[in-house]
Amino acid sequence: MQGLFTAPAAASPVTAALLRRWTAGTQQVQHALPGRAPLWRRQRFHQGFIVEAVQSEAHAEAHKPVVGKTQQHKGEPRNIDEMIGSIRASLRSAAGGDLDISLYDTAWIALVRKLDGGEGPEFPSCIDCIARNQLPDGSWGDEAFFVAQDRLINTLACVIALKTWNVHSDKCNRGLSFLHENMKRLRDDDENWMMVGFEMTFPTLIEMAKDIGLDLPYDEPALQDIYAKRDLKLAKIPIDVLHSVPTSLLFSLEGIPGLDWDRLFKLQAPDGSFCAAPAATAYALMQTGDKKCHEYLTDVIDKFNGGAPFIYPVELFERLWVVDRLDRLGISSYFRSEINSFLDYVYRHWSDEGIGFSWVVNSVPDVDDTAMAIRLLRQHGYHVSTEAIKRFKTKDGEFVVYPGQSSQSPTAMYNLYRAADQAAFPGDDGVVQQAKAYSYAFLQERRAAGNLNDKWIICSGLPSELAYGLDFPWKANLPRVQTRMYLEQYGGGENLWIGKNLYRMHLFNNDLFLKLAKADFSNFQRQCRLEWQGLKSWFEKTNLEMYGVTPSSAMRAYFLAAANIFEPDRAAERLGWARTAVIAQAISSCFLSSNASVTESMMERLNAELTSDGHNLTRRGGKYSTMETGLLNALNELINLFAPGKDASNNLREAWKTWLTELTSNGDHESCEGSTSLLLVRTVEICSGRHCSANQNLKLSEYSQLEKLTSSICSKVGSRILSQNGTTKENTENLEQRVDQEMQELAQCVYQTCDAISRVTKQTFLHVTKSYCYVAHASSETIDSHISKVIFEDVL
Repeated sequence: MQGLFTAPAAASPVTAALLRRWTAGTQQVQHALPGRAPLWRRQRFHQGFIVEAVQSEAHAEAHKPVVGKTQQHKGEPRNIDEMIGSIRASLRSAAGGDLDISLYDTAWIALVRKLDGGEGPEFPSCIDCIARNQLPDGSWGDEAFFVAQDRLINTLACVIALKTWNVHSDKCNRGLSFLHENMKRLRDDDENWMMVGFEMTFPTLIEMAKDIGLDLPYDEPALQDIYAKRDLKLAKIPIDVLHSVPTSLLFSLEGIPGLDWDRLFKLQAPDGSFCAAPAATAYALMQTGDKKCHEYLTDVIDKFNGGAPFIYPVELFERLWVVDRLDRLGISSYFRSEINSFLDYVYRHWSDEGIGFSWVVNSVPDVDDTAMAIRLLRQHGYHVSTEAIKRFKTKDGEFVVYPGQSSQSPTAMYNLYRAADQAAFPGDDGVVQQAKAYSYAFLQERRAAGNLNDKWIICSGLPSELAYGLDFPWKANLPRVQTRMYLEQYGGGENLWIGKNLYRMHLFNNDLFLKLAKADFSNFQRQCRLEWQGLKSWFEKTNLEMYGVTPSSAMRAYFLAAANIFEPDRAAERLGWARTAVIAQAISSCFLSSNASVTESMMERLNAELTSDGHNLTRRGGKYSTMETGLLNALNELINLFAPGKDASNNLREAWKTWLTELTSNGDHESCEGSTSLLLVRTVEICSGRHCSANQNLKLSEYSQLEKLTSSICSKVGSRILSQNGTTKENTENLEQRVDQEMQELAQCVYQTCDAISRVTKQTFLHVTKSYCYVAHASSETIDSHISKVIFEDVL
């Protein structure tokens, strides 16, 4: 048991200081909680079992107004129930995608002349949209965040549209002034934040500006650099491929000269668009007058009040990222129905060739959406293949977002890494592990260089997000630790996406997601502090420190339970896990004692108590030493409090007897972590009230497989810890690889097999196993930091 659910016998100064602060913090929480009867609270804490109390507290907190440093705006949801209702309504109304309009694309549509041969624009509402969206400085683009390419391409396109129809001359002139003053700033942009296809589309606009006589600084050196990039890319464009098979080049048709429209229309998407791109589709309409192009554009500007986004629809991308964000923010349990609906939709449009951002462009899949879909679908029980990953591997062994890309994307590679790390199953093609190795190495190289700005998104928390994901692989990543970190990394409504211009995805990048997540996590922390105070009181009352169990060991045991099982109504499972870990460590310490007579005496008494249903202690208390009595009392109290009822009590006693047998049969005193992990699983299941189904599960081969894998992995991890501590000299050279292989088997068992075993039960096996991997992976200082962040440091 050394090292896994324990801390050093002599706590470090840092740990001791943390414990003093934590204790003070929980006392302050107690005094701050309103409406508590002191006598009632003392009685409940005396028992050390505060489940009903904290559940009532959590329910009351959920209905309180949310108080924070941010100002409450009129009409905003005020409590958790209102926030959940508001988010649920937005999720249920999701359609093709909720994103900002693109003034660049809107201007291209505005340039379409009347198709009946008359004078004027075919879509006059686009002119109105341009007029009402000019910024105070005369430009068009994202007001909150300045990127020169975004402002210049939007502004130039809008000026061309207004000048073409000789309308809004004042706005046109102000736009021209902005272009004169800022064209030189093109050289200042971060190369990672280049707008999609900018080197193709911006020179096209410059040529259009010349044709209509606009006065611009055409000799600006920064423009010459853009022209050079365009010429380089044009030289690489396979024109025959462009006209024969769907590629990402269709997205920027308005910037490609010499097109054969008769051939291209064979590649038109089912909705009438070209690659779901309004600007490219508007250009096609100008050249051909195609009816389906017209219908697509009409539909889009009707949806977006006279404007158009740079791409539409994006419903696969939006649904996948919603599920991912809800999960990492720790609030997915509130939206199970909506998540299932979203993933059902994705699965209906899944292809073993991969998917794109929308069903209309699945003929042009990308690794970003494909990897996200593989991971989320597999983890939610859908059967999908990883074969699609092959198509994104180049002859040089690299992995790309799509063929012909001009630069690599850290976020796309991170999503590929997460898919390969979290959702790999036995039997997958070797390309999955190749993808994992490549993406990990690429991200570590970019991280070391401090170059993590991405080509698709601008997010201040991205470096921290990628660093945490690389430092904590899935097997050692605990749910509540991940959420606490992501609360600091998720940018909410401030996150910007990069397309042909800057835009925001409002459904999954919004401040209400963050506000709900913070309120939910704060409630979780309040509940944890109450539970820890009760556990601490129990620990002191039973005097378990005399068995070598330190307060920091008890704190760690509780943290591991709470970081995995965090739902408000599962306090019994958390506390059952924590107490079991502490008592098991105390018993193991006795067993590992050099005093053989003490060890033998203790084991005899423990077995006697478990066999006598706990009555022996009452009858023979005087015959037991104080040391023995304290430990026996702790074990009996655990059974009586957390396994009420004869069947549950008997089941828990049997679980302990099985564990003791395993402990005593391990003559060389090596790690018994495999049997301890199963004791924790069985305790959690019994404390949850699922012991009846657990008895049925024991008859299932799948359940036996879960037990076998959990025991094997935890035993290997325990051996690794003992080796690191110098307790054993076992060769651990290939241990990590074997653990990874078995973790893949366990993941497949948990996510994709046997509906007869409940999902929550299968998750228990995974939670316990990952807690072992986490302790083996993280340093003591890191664990202390996570304990403080998850339980005691308020979320701001």
